[in-house]
Amino acid sequence: MSTEAVSSFQKAREELGSRLRELRRDARLTGRQLAESHGWHPTKISKIEGGKQTPSDADLEAWAAACGAPERAPELIAALRSLEGRYVQYRRMFRSGASARQRTFAEFEAESLIVRNFETCFVPGLLQTPEYARFRLAEGISAHAAPDDLDEAVAARMQRQQVLYATGKRFHFVLAESVLRFRLCPVEVMTAQLERLAVASTMRTIRVGVIPFDVPYPAAPIHGFWIFDDRHVSVETVTAALTLTEETDVRAYLDTFARLADAARYGAEARAVITRVLAELPDPEP
Repeated sequence: MSTEAVSSFQKAREELGSRLRELRRDARLTGRQLAESHGWHPTKISKIEGGKQTPSDADLEAWAAACGAPERAPELIAALRSLEGRYVQYRRMFRSGASARQRTFAEFEAESLIVRNFETCFVPGLLQTPEYARFRLAEGISAHAAPDDLDEAVAARMQRQQVLYATGKRFHFVLAESVLRFRLCPVEVMTAQLERLAVASTMRTIRVGVIPFDVPYPAAPIHGFWIFDDRHVSVETVTAALTLTEETDVRAYLDTFARLADAARYGAEARAVITRVLAELPDPEP
């Protein structure tokens, strides 16, 4: 998880803990008294109030009841939902299949006028070929033991790409050269994918920038991220999807994206990098 993501998620959890501490103190209960009233270990109270442990819905309902304020439970649960929305584990998200994540991104893209995306490893989903998408999604389904809805997930990702042609929207992609070089699929699939990127770089509705290896980076490419308008940032880790909405977080990502975008090459220069990588690919295995 990135430093910004940790900060945003942890800050929200600490704020919820502070609200619960205030509620307990207003009820004139010690942490031990609250714990004993529900058969909890005493350390559970300090961990929740200190932002070290995330409470469950049942915990919040029990907490509010013990403090003589059961009417506070709905607002506390709403705060928990907001917290959970910032950090969603894939194993929970993928219970409904990989296509569910595609529908979520489709909603984000449909609601946004400006979409920015920086990637260090993968070709962005909106620019993927069906074959490349199949390899990427199959890996996710396998890694997270998700229901096998691969065909549906690939179709959903391809359907997402229709948003690239929507009137009034702008898309700006910045890719590290590593995206072009990482061998995450067979050579023939990567060849077709790079050719697709070269074509995408000529489209009027989108900008595709590539940062070559020989260009100094103005900011460390720690991880990929999406920015939807100036509203929120989406970050994907190995195990979870993060949604950052704090103004300071969004501003930090906007500033980072702007610096990375300034270092990228566009148009003919970007296509020259793609063409060079294509030329260096080995012949497909017979």
